[in-house]
Amino acid sequence: MITDEKYARLTTYTRSGEAKTLPIWLADLGDGTCGFTTWSGSWKAKRLTNDPRVELQASDTRGHINEGSEPLTGTAIIAYDADFVRVRKAIQAKYGFEVTLIRLLVWLKTLFGGGGPSDCAIIITLQD
Repeated sequence: MITDEKYARLTTYTRSGEAKTLPIWLADLGDGTCGFTTWSGSWKAKRLTNDPRVELQASDTRGHINEGSEPLTGTAIIAYDADFVRVRKAIQAKYGFEVTLIRLLVWLKTLFGGGGPSDCAIIITLQD
């Protein structure tokens, strides 16, 4: 299962249909969906507002595909409030202390005008 992998490469699509990829942390949400958290101002969140199609594939930390892995397609929604908390807890449970380190780095980055902390969840339903 893709959520057993440490990293997954997420593909989202621009308005013109161009594929954009990046590595993400991904957690199983226990209801047939999976998800991750992000900043609502991120490009991936903006692209999903226009086109909910996604592709996931097991990868390394840089988004290079793992040998023998297969792409999975699905659709994503942007979620807030209770759903955001649920996904954040699932990510924390899976990745532990690494999440704390990333949150600290993001906080430092925001002090210098870059990005923002995760404030939304991306919930993905994969096709069978």
